[in-house]
Amino acid sequence: GLRTLTVIQNAVQLAKSKNPELDMDQIDYNDKQVLSYIGTGKTDGIFQLESGGMKGFMKELKPNSLEDIIAGISLYRPGPMDFIPQYIRGKNDAGSITYDCPQLEPILAPTYGCIVYQEQVMQIVRDLAGYTLGRSDLLRRAMSKKKGDVMQKERQIFVYGDEENGVPGCIKNGIDEKTANKIYDEMIDFAKYAFNKSHAAAYAVVSYQTAYLKYYYPVEYMAALMTSVIENPSKVAEYIYSCRQMGIEILPPDINKGEGKFSVDNGNIRYGLAAIKSIGKPVIEAIIAEREKNGLFKNLKDFIERMSGKDINKRTIENFIKSGAFDGLGGTRKQFMIIYVQI
Repeated sequence: GLRTLTVIQNAVQLAKSKNPELDMDQIDYNDKQVLSYIGTGKTDGIFQLESGGMKGFMKELKPNSLEDIIAGISLYRPGPMDFIPQYIRGKNDAGSITYDCPQLEPILAPTYGCIVYQEQVMQIVRDLAGYTLGRSDLLRRAMSKKKGDVMQKERQIFVYGDEENGVPGCIKNGIDEKTANKIYDEMIDFAKYAFNKSHAAAYAVVSYQTAYLKYYYPVEYMAALMTSVIENPSKVAEYIYSCRQMGIEILPPDINKGEGKFSVDNGNIRYGLAAIKSIGKPVIEAIIAEREKNGLFKNLKDFIERMSGKDINKRTIENFIKSGAFDGLGGTRKQFMIIYVQI
């Protein structure tokens, strides 16, 4: 189970109060505003794109299609990182892109002349040397597992062909020996780190969906995001800082308005009761049920009397007081700490 899928689901539920028609299966994956938002590097909380290095890379890359995000996720790893300058150069200046032979252009044009995916390696050997689908996959596997002997044998077949097995080879297809060897060298060089596009594409879709929600429904998205890390105080603190930078106010926990999760309250985020130290789920459920059945709590005495015998002990009340959850009940925290033991 991917935590981010739960975040998306919860954010959509919160956002439906604003837009009942919201359906993540129908969003536009070519929304220029969302893509340029990713290019600002303000990607805290966006799946796969929130590390410091990724933020810098997205600022440099300035993706203008989902294809760019797929490539970004594939390239930002040890090894393929060496290709990042070439990729960005090709993206910004089409004149700098060169192809060793015309047959490479349709295969490498989406990635600005760089080999980025295992699928491209398979396509190259099929289109240039006439490999079958099955054989191209065997070569891909040998390359990713760094099987030197197999790769050496396949070089001969790639360049000169293998009549017995029906592979014409590059030379028969009009590509000279020197160029064919150069292309093969590049494939070997890259294949050590090759990523499969299908995997990167699935990740990029989730990255884009989180960016879409954060851009159009920032309060709802950040509330869902913080709920997903509610048991990790340092992550919650990190996202609270992000919210402040986004101009979203974090309201304190409130015994009468709060829920277990972080919730949306008039365009701001209300702190989740479950994020208060040592407050268990049964306690929160009991408080919400009591509130729904018999109305809001009027004061501290009213709360203690109505909640007696429902898993609420001295420590629970102290934590509620210290967190500010009772601030709306008329009185200071200092006063509450003095009188609650006497009630």
